[in-house]
Amino acid sequence: MAGGLPHPVLLSTFVGLDEITIAGQVVEFKHVFYSWVCMAVLFTVAIILRRRLTLVPGGLQNFFEALIDTLENFICTTMGEAGRKYVPLLAGMFIYIFGMNLLGLIPGFDAPTANLNTTVCMALFVLCYYNFVGLARWKAHYIHHFTGPSKFLIPLMFPLEVVSHLSRPVSLSLRLFGNIRGEEIVMVLFFIMAPLLGTLPIYALFLLGKTMQAFVFFMLTMFYIKGALEGPEH
Repeated sequence: MAGGLPHPVLLSTFVGLDEITIAGQVVEFKHVFYSWVCMAVLFTVAIILRRRLTLVPGGLQNFFEALIDTLENFICTTMGEAGRKYVPLLAGMFIYIFGMNLLGLIPGFDAPTANLNTTVCMALFVLCYYNFVGLARWKAHYIHHFTGPSKFLIPLMFPLEVVSHLSRPVSLSLRLFGNIRGEEIVMVLFFIMAPLLGTLPIYALFLLGKTMQAFVFFMLTMFYIKGALEGPEH
């Protein structure tokens, strides 16, 4: 304590919703806050739907049932029956990323996925998760996913496969971040040039783009899990 104030390391002061100061260091907080906003909205919608479930769906329940059923059929068609157990994770990931993307279309909000910290965290989770799935499925034999079809090629294939797997979170995070951030910048520029006429026409185009980016992240994650579950080449 100094002059009745706590130690700087223990002091954290919020500056609006954009940043937080910890131990004299300014840390950007905005993308975390909007991620929480997205999660709060999704949890609220889930609780409302759970309490209002009916045998004859309508409105919001009908929309989410159709969405989940479409994603489940796509996953099971691609991965086989073994992919059914990963439907909650993959469908939840798609809905969560899509929800965060949509926040960028709401005036006064920012898309958390337009921040590299958000996309890198999700990409690292995917990297850890599909390798964990592979280890759980194949145990020590999972190493053969990195060694190639021939023992003579192991010195060449192993480092190449390691680099290939490590590049996956890089491509996942940069692709999502770059596209969403680019759309945010373009929207701001259109708004500056023509506040009303410049933004309304491109909303539909950006809505399609944000949907596609969420689907690409979902689809690549599914392929990575599918590859981890498949048998090694030898």
